[in-house]
Amino acid sequence: MDFKIIWSPRGIETLQELIEYISRDNPEAAGQMGEAVFQKTLLLGQNPRLGKVFVKLNRDDIRETPVHPYRLIYRVQDSARTITILTVWHGARQEPEIS
Repeated sequence: MDFKIIWSPRGIETLQELIEYISRDNPEAAGQMGEAVFQKTLLLGQNPRLGKVFVKLNRDDIRETPVHPYRLIYRVQDSARTITILTVWHGARQEPEIS
């Protein structure tokens, strides 16, 4: 049984911001990025530990996986069988604050 994907308010906000930013110059690329993020969340639902441990916190429940050039940072909650997308972050930016 797959894990349920939940988007945090910050996750939704950062995804909306990046899609809006990309769509200013290339609406087609923005759509492709949105689809890539969606496909990655489907994979995470099937394999929650697909991503590596988020090094800044070094906690097994906080992980990240690439959706080039961005990273999905998420929390795995085994007991609830949920994955919460915490943020979508550009790989070149300084590490985000996650708690």
